Amino acid sequence: MADLKIALLQIAPAGSLKNNQEKGMAACRRAKEMGADIALFPEMWSNGYGIYSRPVEEWTAEAVPVQGEFVRAFGKLAEELQMAIGITLLEKVETGPRNTLVLFDRFGKQVFTYAKIHTCDFDVERNLTPGEEFCVEELDTACGMVKVGSMICYDREFPESARILMLKGAELILVPNACPMEINRLSQLRARAFENMTAIATCNYPASVPDCNGGSSVFDGMAYLPEMETSRDTCILMAGKEEGIFLAALDLGKLREYRRTEMMGNTFRRPDLYGMLVKEGVEEPFIRDGYRGKKERIPGI
Repeated sequence: MADLKIALLQIAPAGSLKNNQEKGMAACRRAKEMGADIALFPEMWSNGYGIYSRPVEEWTAEAVPVQGEFVRAFGKLAEELQMAIGITLLEKVETGPRNTLVLFDRFGKQVFTYAKIHTCDFDVERNLTPGEEFCVEELDTACGMVKVGSMICYDREFPESARILMLKGAELILVPNACPMEINRLSQLRARAFENMTAIATCNYPASVPDCNGGSSVFDGMAYLPEMETSRDTCILMAGKEEGIFLAALDLGKLREYRRTEMMGNTFRRPDLYGMLVKEGVEEPFIRDGYRGKKERIPGI
């Protein structure tokens, strides 16, 4: 089986919906020239995650519908290029805008629409409508069918997100992002991939974008291989800070064999003992409604 080639479009926004569409389409064409089977955008590409230091009414008015021209253009492009595309947007819905990823397969078919479930309600994202379901669907690629799910940025900080995606069969988790990818967040991604035997591809904005620092990555989730005496680094791609398109080759055949024979993931779980995880009213050691912190600023890696 040929490797699945994943292109992370670590690019800076171009100042308007129209410009972002044009720049994004050009990046997809370049990714295809590089041999990509999937191209993934950073979080909320339609407006470049431009929701800070602006009136709420101003940026929420920039939301666009999933069936609108912006998203449809990338569906048509996926069909033209014969390449899957994960396009991100501030989605217009009746209940208020959502932080959304739309995944198209190589025939331009809309495979799923995923809205960020764990919105950053300690900050301006409290004005977004959170998603309601983690989804996993089969994606038709030149390498065959691949079971794909998604998390978006802050979803990463909840291990339940990746766990549910794994339980639904995800082999690859796509993670659009817009924040500093420092050592702790990178460690989260590494851990999510390791503990679920799932590949995780994260696309961030470059360091030229405020509060971002590049560091887009792919972890393949395979810590142990028969030909190696010790564990291996599961990171198969780590981008620098600069703007660019970064390509990783994921060995799907090896990943599937690893998932069939190794002991992580769902192998020895004890869900009968995990009831506390879904109980409401459990005493919390952390402030919620009283939180008044500012958006975290962590120096770039």
